[in-house]
Parts: sequence; structure tokens; C-alpha cells
Amino acid sequence: MSMAGTSGVFAREFDEIDRTVQVGFAGGRVISVSFPAEPPADANGDHDLLDRIDAYLDGERDEFAEVALGLTVPTDQREVLEALRSLPYGEEVSVSRLARLGGFDPDDPDDVATVTGALDDNPIPVLLPDHRVSGGPYATPGDVRSALRRVEGLSR
Repeated sequence: MSMAGTSGVFAREFDEIDRTVQVGFAGGRVISVSFPAEPPADANGDHDLLDRIDAYLDGERDEFAEVALGLTVPTDQREVLEALRSLPYGEEVSVSRLARLGGFDPDDPDDVATVTGALDDNPIPVLLPDHRVSGGPYATPGDVRSALRRVEGLSR
């Protein structure tokens, strides 16, 4: 799926999560995902990525691995988020395990703070699946997180 050159805000309401998924693009890269109660009046609801998210919420397995991201985060948080992105669909890890996957020491309080900070500040939930991490924090709102976990067959 080519999103080359796509810029702007796209949003659509989804009954499965009782919210809107809003996706921001710049230069063909996803730069943000958020979950407002309603789509902004100026947002376009027609986009291939929103179609894929719809299918995902209906139970179609999708890891969104080839979707280009435009991350503007510090390097250490980028390492955490790249490790987060590598988590397979339907697989759950602890914060400690994510720390190790990102090359951090789960016994070092500063490293753990980096990992939890990256999770809390995650600009692109769903595509960077913080809902697959147990023991958060999370950028994904709790009700949306629960719905995403149900879709993937994860507990809680």
C-alpha cells in the first residue's frame, strides 16, 4: 500500500472501540494516532489505513509492519518504540521484557524510566502496539486498550 506524499488528518468512527481513530500523516508517513470521541469536522474518513484498522478491529490479523512511520522522539525512546513495533500480533510482554528487547537493562531504574516514558508518550498507538505490554503505562486509552487486547485474544 503506497501512502507516498499523503499529508493531513484522516479519521473514522469505529463501533468496536466506541471511539474515533484519528491518523495524522506528513509526507506519506504516519506521525500520530489518537482516539477522540468524534472525528474532527475537517478530517477525511476515506483512507486505506483506516480500512485496514477496520478489518483489524473485525479480527483480521494485521501487524501494520510496512506502514511508514515518522517518529520524532529522542533516540532512546525510538529504540523502545522500534522494539515495541516488533512485538507479534497477539503476543504480550512485560515492561522488563520490552526493556531487554530494546537493549535496556530492566534492573536499571533510569532504563526502566526510559521504557515507561516511551510507552506513555507513544505517538502512534495501534501501529506501535503498547496494548501488548503488561504493566504499562500506555498512550492508548484504557477502554481502547481493552478492546484491542480482546481483538488479539489477550487477557484483561
